[in-house]
Amino acid sequence: MEKILITGHKNPDTDSICSSIVMEKIAKHFGVNAEAVRLGDLNKETEYVFKYLNKEPQRMIEKVDDGQKLILVDHNEAGQSVENRDNAEILAVIDHHRITDFKTPTPLYYFAKPVGCTATILYEIMTEKKIEISKEDAILLISAISSDTLLLKSPTCTKEDIDAFNELEKIAQIDAKTYALNMLKAGTDISDLTPETIVELDAKLLEEGGKRIIIDQVNAADINDVFSRKDEIEEAMNKEIKDKKLNLFIFVITDIINTNSKIIALGDSTDIVEKAFGQKLDSDNSMMLEGVVSRKKQIVPPIVKNL
Repeated sequence: MEKILITGHKNPDTDSICSSIVMEKIAKHFGVNAEAVRLGDLNKETEYVFKYLNKEPQRMIEKVDDGQKLILVDHNEAGQSVENRDNAEILAVIDHHRITDFKTPTPLYYFAKPVGCTATILYEIMTEKKIEISKEDAILLISAISSDTLLLKSPTCTKEDIDAFNELEKIAQIDAKTYALNMLKAGTDISDLTPETIVELDAKLLEEGGKRIIIDQVNAADINDVFSRKDEIEEAMNKEIKDKKLNLFIFVITDIINTNSKIIALGDSTDIVEKAFGQKLDSDNSMMLEGVVSRKKQIVPPIVKNL
């Protein structure tokens, strides 16, 4: 039986990694020969999850062969997907993002819902189909929900996310909020990372309105811990702008404690940022965004609206 690959997006976050693993279990429940793979290295937050579970992550790939059958989780945009996706066959998508530049030559299963996390959708599928959720599954799903919703504090968080989190906590038999806070804190330590790595940690490419934009987001317990490295981060951003022919690079530092963000914007289209948020960039190319923590709901929509 031909193997179907399950993949999240490039520069994978905790939701993308954990959801692809749980989706593999769902697929196998229905007799599908499936394998979860990843499109990049684990970040420190996700590393915490695998160390906690004493589990090895899925294997990493960069490209798929022509005709390879795929299930996509936590994304649908081509720029965020595996290389050679256009020549593969997409069988299903499970996602919680906006739908854009997506088309297939054949029908497919498409599960999309405006919740805070792909893992919430997977929990609902498993519950509806009466698929057993193990303690490990529950911890993987809790990790993903906590990451994407900043421990249920993000404006993207919905009642469905909270309900899923609470039910999964019972299955996992852990203090989920303490576990999740430790996980989030683990992800904020980027002191030993190069600026080149930092600007690629959670970078997502947006191609719309004739513009090429990257929005990269890192979490911090203290914004100044990251902002103090601004000069070297800007140098790495400018290199990305040149190498990838970008119009705009937005680097977002999100304070997970006080739920604010500070951005650095570089490129020839920084006016888009000023229009989107109704304020001028400071002389050091930065802007403070009070109460902004969600790239998907609070940053991408106003940027797209002003392209």
